[in-house]
Amino acid sequence: MATRLTEYASRLTRRSLARQPSAIRALQPLVAQPGMISLGGGMPNPSTFPFTKITALLRDGSEIELGGARLEASLQYSSTLGLPPLLVHLQALQEAEHGFASDRQVCVTTGSADALSKAFDALLDEDDALLVESPTYSGSLAYLQPIGCQLVGVRCDADGLDPSHLEEILSGWDEGSNEGRRRPRVLYTIPTGGNPSGASLSLARRQRVYEVARTYDLLLLEDDPYHWLQFSAARGAARRPSLLSLDRDGRVLRFDSFSKLLASGIRLGWATGPPALIERIELHGQASNLHTCGLAQGLVAALLDAWAAEYGGDVHAGFAAKMSEVAAFYQGRCDVFLAAAERHLGGLARWSAPNAGMFVWLELLGVADSHALITQHCAAAKVLLVPGQSFMPSNAPTSHVRAAFSTASDEEIDEALRRLAALLREQQRV
Repeated sequence: MATRLTEYASRLTRRSLARQPSAIRALQPLVAQPGMISLGGGMPNPSTFPFTKITALLRDGSEIELGGARLEASLQYSSTLGLPPLLVHLQALQEAEHGFASDRQVCVTTGSADALSKAFDALLDEDDALLVESPTYSGSLAYLQPIGCQLVGVRCDADGLDPSHLEEILSGWDEGSNEGRRRPRVLYTIPTGGNPSGASLSLARRQRVYEVARTYDLLLLEDDPYHWLQFSAARGAARRPSLLSLDRDGRVLRFDSFSKLLASGIRLGWATGPPALIERIELHGQASNLHTCGLAQGLVAALLDAWAAEYGGDVHAGFAAKMSEVAAFYQGRCDVFLAAAERHLGGLARWSAPNAGMFVWLELLGVADSHALITQHCAAAKVLLVPGQSFMPSNAPTSHVRAAFSTASDEEIDEALRRLAALLREQQRV
């Protein structure tokens, strides 16, 4: 793969720069060439595969089927970048939704978490500093903390990351007071329906974040699994543009996932960005998991085929229509949660209404540290929430908790918040 690696080499870790293509994996694209006789590789003979056809029944009563050469390709070793039928669909989706220039590439991954961990590995050493939202996703913190890099929290509010605070951190960076670390060169952000905050950056803030990134030469890691779950889309309005769509300099590496959109157990995500950075993710994959589950890729490609067929072959139109239905479902769940919060938590907590995703970030009034209340008292009362401390890059105590409205029924949401309210009143009496 020819990439302009020199443009990014100074940003990459020694470990990532040392990655070279697998000799066996490098043969993979050649196997499918007409007339090729392969005595290399070590691929199993397809005649030993026990499956001849796989059929999936969809909720609408229709079926999708994998058989013949498509099934054989899904069951065989394949390219680390992804199966061609799925890659074609993903590239079409990205081009229509974000703009897909020739200087961008897509790589299928085992969920977006897989891609993120590989990007963190490529860009961060223990002597680096990384800009993260405060609060931010606890799963990413779990990977980042053992690296030992300095996590620099950027203030967030009801509208997401504060670009003014981001610029303040960068303009005032002093290596002497930051253990000799150079100014951060990477920002990790969840711009839509943030986990845990539920907040989404406005277009103006997205533009400002990108301009700050240009001024201070930041790479932006755009973790955006809730992009398609913007509630405005359920009402026919346009989705907020991604940071990738604003990118003019090759400084955005974007991460998408089917986990919240189709099914979390299929473990399918994809990364989009400059070929030189996608190549680092690909080479890491060649040396670790070889490629993402081919059967999952094949089934999703067949599903996208079917949805595209409903819209004259337009995969973006078909996918967007289905995702608008999913977004409408979660907006309904959110409305139920917010109504219950108004009934039970008025005067006991503060929150902002999300416009995407699955979460509400509750500030518990009069509670300095939510950890003990949630892990002990709420658990005893049979209510599960996540203490806000789990999402703080500094691991500092906080009065916040994350509530997810995605799976509980109307009645369960109402009862859960009634129980939480009773505990908060009890706390106030102590």
